[in-house]
Amino acid sequence: MAEVKPFVFKKGGKQRLGKGFSLGELKEVKLSLKQALKLGIPVDSRRRTVHEDNVKSLKEFLATSLKPKTKPKAEAKIEKILKPPATKKKGKAKSMKKSSK
Repeated sequence: MAEVKPFVFKKGGKQRLGKGFSLGELKEVKLSLKQALKLGIPVDSRRRTVHEDNVKSLKEFLATSLKPKTKPKAEAKIEKILKPPATKKKGKAKSMKKSSK
């Protein structure tokens, strides 16, 4: 899975990597704390700032990571549904009766 990293701004306007996303940034993307942790998104509960760059990177991450994945079983079921049923051969069926001698 891809990793997403938050940025924090220092006093001089310089950027550096942060420890995690703030709760406000998660709220703007409509994620709860539990959902973020399940997705492997780092969270820093001490931060209170909301940076637009971080919100944008979170939205991009969610758009790429939450795409529905097709399973091979599902594809096989779809093919089975779309495929016409096989025709049976006509003929006499043999009986399996045992003869008592």
